[in-house]
Amino acid sequence: MHEPRITAVVLAAGKGTRLKSDRPKVLHEVCHRPMLAYVLDACRAAGIADCIVVVGHEKQSVIDTFSDDHAITWVEQNPQLGTGHAVMVCREALAGFDHALVLCGDGPLIRPETLRELLDKHLREGLSATLATAILDDPTGYGRICRDAQGNFVGIVEHADATPEQRQIHEVNPSYYCFRVSDLLPALERLRPDNAKREYYITDVLTVLRAENRKVAAISSVRPEDVFSINSRQDLALVNRVMRDRILDRLMTDGVTIIDPATTWVDARATIGRDTVLYPFVHITGPVRIGCNCRVGPFAQLSGEVVVGDGATVAPLTGGRV
Repeated sequence: MHEPRITAVVLAAGKGTRLKSDRPKVLHEVCHRPMLAYVLDACRAAGIADCIVVVGHEKQSVIDTFSDDHAITWVEQNPQLGTGHAVMVCREALAGFDHALVLCGDGPLIRPETLRELLDKHLREGLSATLATAILDDPTGYGRICRDAQGNFVGIVEHADATPEQRQIHEVNPSYYCFRVSDLLPALERLRPDNAKREYYITDVLTVLRAENRKVAAISSVRPEDVFSINSRQDLALVNRVMRDRILDRLMTDGVTIIDPATTWVDARATIGRDTVLYPFVHITGPVRIGCNCRVGPFAQLSGEVVVGDGATVAPLTGGRV
């Protein structure tokens, strides 16, 4: 029995319409990196080397931004007729794979461990489709997860279509899916654009599979703090703060002293050795490497390929070139 071949389909064709931007949404930056980069990193950290990225709006700018990543297969969606249609256009790229994650490219807070948990359940139980869900104190706006009396997944009802009782459900769909490809492709053929937008929805694949008595399950494994819809510049600023705090927390856990996290910004690609101290108003962008027992700042700026050796002191307003 061969090792299952797994890929990820990352949906990145959307415009930045609600951000009031001419840039593709997935290229807006969170802690100095495009949103899409975090999703791809999470896939790779979960063991998925090859990713299929669906592009549309300003496709060339997205492709150019990731031109150094040779493990991406680019697929164009034109016209853009919904999430289900985005996966439909990947039929050829999916050939040769046994299972596929389907993820949104504008979800930078995604964690590798969540994807691993989703994949583990999907493969261990031999499921046709598996989705990861979240439980939110305020589920307004999100599709609700419906279960039967035994707790089995029944379906997803969108907020706008939910009854008052269904709106009391706090388990929501943050759009983390895993499908067996041999079941996914035929199910896509049965999708119909029977909705107000006349689009094909990936959520309808779950309904099709359940109608065929395929095994579909939902696992509540997405942390509430990971579920943010970025639909405005205010949302983007909030996610930047969440990501900044996550990066700094990891550094402090690994033995770095950060005097004032509220004024410190560190790129996720930077590496910093233990017992190094970051003083207030330090700004680090790119794959900067800082050794152990260093003193950085205050008001120091480092960027690009800068390397700071063990025991060094970086004076205020030091600049590194990208």
